[in-house]
Amino acid sequence: MRISAKGEYAAKAVLYLSLKYPRVVTIHEVARRHSIPIKYLEHILLALKKAGVLESRRGVLGGYTLARPPGKVSVGEVLRVVDGQFSQSSCIEMDLEHSYACPESDTCGLKQVWQDVQGAVEKILFETTFEQVCQRTLNGVPPKGNILVFEEERPSQTPPRG
Repeated sequence: MRISAKGEYAAKAVLYLSLKYPRVVTIHEVARRHSIPIKYLEHILLALKKAGVLESRRGVLGGYTLARPPGKVSVGEVLRVVDGQFSQSSCIEMDLEHSYACPESDTCGLKQVWQDVQGAVEKILFETTFEQVCQRTLNGVPPKGNILVFEEERPSQTPPRG
C-alpha cells in the first residue's frame, strides 16, 4: 500500500483541524503550519468537503472545520477520499497494467500474503479515528507495536585480552 503526498497532506490537514475542533481554521493557517502549497491544499480540502468530511464557512471569519467530531472520522476515510481505492500488491498492479495474467494468480501464496497485509492495513486505517490520532499527538505516545524500539546498548561480553 502506498500513501501519496496528497494523502499525507490530507491526513495532516485533518489532524490539524481535529486538534482545533470545533474552531474554524483558515486554509492559510493549515498551509503555513504544514508547509503545504495553498493551491494544492485547496483541491484537497474541497474534495474532503464534497465527501462530507469537512465544512466550510465564508467571510472574514471563514475557513474549514470538521463536519463531524474527530471520533467519527477515520484515517482510512480521509485517505480513500483523496487517493481513491487503496492499491493492491505490485504484482496485481503489473498484471492490470500490462494485461498479463500471472499463471499462478489464483494459487500464488505471495499474492495471498499481500492481500492479507492489505486487509490488515485497511482495518487499522478505518478503525483509527482522528480523535485517537489527536490523543497520540497530544500525549506523545508512540503507536502500539512499534517495531523501532531499540534495546539499550550493552557492554561487550568478550573478556579483555591480556
